Amino acid sequence: MSVHLPNILYDIPRNIYTAIGVPVAVGLLSGSQTRSVVDGNWYKSLAVPPGRPPRQAFPIVWTTLYVCMGYASHLAVTALEASVVPSTRSDLILGLKLYYVQLGLNVLWTPLFFGAKQTGAALIDSTLLAGTSIYMTKLLHGPTGGKSTYFLAPYCVWLTYATYLNGGIWLYNRGRKDRSV
Repeated sequence: MSVHLPNILYDIPRNIYTAIGVPVAVGLLSGSQTRSVVDGNWYKSLAVPPGRPPRQAFPIVWTTLYVCMGYASHLAVTALEASVVPSTRSDLILGLKLYYVQLGLNVLWTPLFFGAKQTGAALIDSTLLAGTSIYMTKLLHGPTGGKSTYFLAPYCVWLTYATYLNGGIWLYNRGRKDRSV
């Protein structure tokens, strides 16, 4: 069974600059709405689980992770172009498809959590995002000689941690009546 990757999804990560630029740009656009919410009463009044980093850490960490995930997608396309083994090609193509799925889930999280203030829906998204990213990392590991894992493992760890934070916020605040406080 042949697995096809649409040309545009193949061409974006082929070029290292667009491979890195697309997730960084998507992340910046996605994160642009967070500042006003983080400065507002709703976010400041949330009970949070232990271990939340200072808010200044988030833009630095996320920008670094977007660069790393973009570079990993470039490594995957480079490996795909060099691969002739059908099972390896299938893993790479599925991994690249999951790359775009996880990018979409990543973008969706911000409007769910900060825009709609739906911490439970954001938790579901975050869980799917972490699982998809971990599976994507596993698929890309062998075909890229482990190189992509160096760039994706920190992302997977951060997503697991972010899911813990989201889960704690949902758990500690799920009985709140007024979401607009």
